[in-house]
Amino acid sequence: MRALLAGLLLATPLNAQGIEAADYSAVLADAQAIITFEILPPRPEPGYVLDHGIAFAGGRIGSAFLGQTQMTADGFDRLGGPPVGPLSLVTGPPQRGLSLAMHRGFGSLAVYPLGPAGFPAIEARGEGSIAVLFDDDICQIGLRVHSDYPDPLGATPAPRGAVTLTAYGRDGERLGQIDSGLAPGISAHGVRSTDSRSTIAGLTVENTDPGGIALDDLAFGPCAQILG
Repeated sequence: MRALLAGLLLATPLNAQGIEAADYSAVLADAQAIITFEILPPRPEPGYVLDHGIAFAGGRIGSAFLGQTQMTADGFDRLGGPPVGPLSLVTGPPQRGLSLAMHRGFGSLAVYPLGPAGFPAIEARGEGSIAVLFDDDICQIGLRVHSDYPDPLGATPAPRGAVTLTAYGRDGERLGQIDSGLAPGISAHGVRSTDSRSTIAGLTVENTDPGGIALDDLAFGPCAQILG
């Protein structure tokens, strides 16, 4: 049964009212910004520990939104409850926020959400949660995710993990959630407003990948619209 559920996740991301899955290449085509995280000198894993999040042109990245409960389940961070509006970021606790390190899969600096084991433990890298807060409401967002490395000998048992993207409005209302299965290596994910309006103020990212995840190349902006 567990393998069947994992297969369904890989085939059909969950659609929810207010948002829908977006093709990453389509997000890139309309993006007003692409964040690559090349903001510090290269440093190998475990890299830098960032207890206060990351600021970028157009927004900030933390661990959760104010009002949410950060819980632990099977070694991963889980977010519970609705955020308090207007959206506000929280990061941490100390050594449990984010890390930034060179990632051999991406070949560049990437963001690791730190899980319950805390920095610099290897089992913490990628098992945490991420929250992205935008300065202005957007219509779509995309990102690349590196999950566990491919296993050419087939020694790693199935099923793989999944990534959950949840979008919120500025007032903290949940607009929708999309779950997608993760195969080993790099995959691209995105969400957009179903009506092509800029209604998304924030996004959370949670995962259950056995090796944890790293994120890179965050793209966001408006949706193309036909005027008439």
